[in-house]
Amino acid sequence: MKRILLTAMVLMMAGKMQAQTTVKGFVYNDLNKNGKHDKKDPGIDKVAVTNGVQVVLTDKNGQYTLPVGNDNIIAVIKPSGYKTAVNAEQLPQFYYIHKPGGSPVLKFKGVAPTGPLPASVDFPLTPVKEAENFKMLVFGDPQPVTLKDVEHFYRGVVSEVKGIKGIEFGLSMGDLVNNNLDLFKPYIQAVKEVGIPWYNLMGNHDMDFDVKEDSLSDETYEAHFGPANYAFNYAKVHFIILDDILYPDPNDGKGYWGGFRKDQLDFVENDLKHVPEDHLIVLAFHIPISEPKEGGDPFRDADRDRLFNILARFPHTLSLSAHTHAQKQDFFTKQEGWKQDKPHHHYNVGTTSGNWYSGELNEKGIPVSTMSDGTPKGYAFINFNKNAYTLDYKVVDMPADYQIAITAPKLLEHKKKTTAAIYANFFMGSPTDTLMCRVDGGKWIVMEYVLQNDPIFMDLLHKWDHAEVLLSGRRPGNPSLNRHLWKAPVQVNLPVGEHIIEVKATDISGRTFTQKSSYKIAMPADSGK
Repeated sequence: MKRILLTAMVLMMAGKMQAQTTVKGFVYNDLNKNGKHDKKDPGIDKVAVTNGVQVVLTDKNGQYTLPVGNDNIIAVIKPSGYKTAVNAEQLPQFYYIHKPGGSPVLKFKGVAPTGPLPASVDFPLTPVKEAENFKMLVFGDPQPVTLKDVEHFYRGVVSEVKGIKGIEFGLSMGDLVNNNLDLFKPYIQAVKEVGIPWYNLMGNHDMDFDVKEDSLSDETYEAHFGPANYAFNYAKVHFIILDDILYPDPNDGKGYWGGFRKDQLDFVENDLKHVPEDHLIVLAFHIPISEPKEGGDPFRDADRDRLFNILARFPHTLSLSAHTHAQKQDFFTKQEGWKQDKPHHHYNVGTTSGNWYSGELNEKGIPVSTMSDGTPKGYAFINFNKNAYTLDYKVVDMPADYQIAITAPKLLEHKKKTTAAIYANFFMGSPTDTLMCRVDGGKWIVMEYVLQNDPIFMDLLHKWDHAEVLLSGRRPGNPSLNRHLWKAPVQVNLPVGEHIIEVKATDISGRTFTQKSSYKIAMPADSGK
């Protein structure tokens, strides 16, 4: 008899789960901040809620209704002037995972079965004053392979910003780990020490590779971080976070390709229907939407084109990526498919792992890990003022004003011609910027933008390749072209002695940065002087 009743209950439960085609709930002002929808908690109207594709607004009572299937994450799109709760790990709690049967059986653990939907899936919000002038912190590719790398990430980067003030929230730009998804939890424990709400997005090394369709490649990611595609507002900025890795590659079923599924772009389109046109739209994803590399295009053109079409009515936009372990600024014009006269700015962020935790160990025992384009390991800040922004890059273990690395010969012969040059690596630079240099306070000359390997990074490689003793750490990877490098001729017709080089950079926002170095001029030993 018990067996019959149990079977009947299981069948009823299965039927109930199968029959659930809609989800309902409230977005409400959590007056006592207990995370429960009490009778006294008023609903909040006109708040966007999504099932991952469709986006609806709450009614005057704060209620919403959305269609659901057997694999949806219901999420509130945080409105300006409110905040969501964060858990003990500083991860924002803005979603409800609906997977009645749980994730498929995978190498790494996905989402456990969630069972039938609650009668009401509610989202608590708390009113907060949001200044229109605010800052966020951005980490590119932490990407630890081992627990030792997590330690390097924590001691080398996180500890520098632990307890930071004046930053509203942070975002990691994917490749949170390097294929070993068991490191998600140690990564989370490291980042929570920053002490601010922290958002994440999925990279190509954060996926479940033992799946046969792209929509299932984020199961373990979802179990730790929630939806891979979501949005939120802060003041006059609307943020859209996306997974832009197609896996398996739809071309050949192998590897991955940069791009979006149709349902993801449908989400973006549906979401932006509820965003004012004068707001700044910030999109963040892992793989850059930049121009093709040698050997193929890293991003599906049709997806970039549709994204640009969706964004066509928004005059203020910015997109962010990481992935390359180099730093670069791109500006998309109508020639590249952008629909407006003002170019679209795309910032490919430098990485917190640098060149994959390679290079010699510093005095802390942490790999120096200079990136292959010569950008030192670090992290970025975005400074927002209403719908405008500026970008800053902070090199780890260096003062905030260290923005330019100067390379020049250390010693030159007096009045002897040379092919040597002064090089300036302006970490946040782009070809549209102006760099000038002068010697000993003389006349400023305009430096030439060049596309070359960074001289300082080449010196690092040469040290490894020419060393006659074993070096600590691990040899860096091979160089990549530096997209923010300038050069100028070095002067030899100067008096014998030390001479001061000064470089001044003016960026796209009109801000100026300076850096100094020096070189010496000497007479040859046999000159008799």
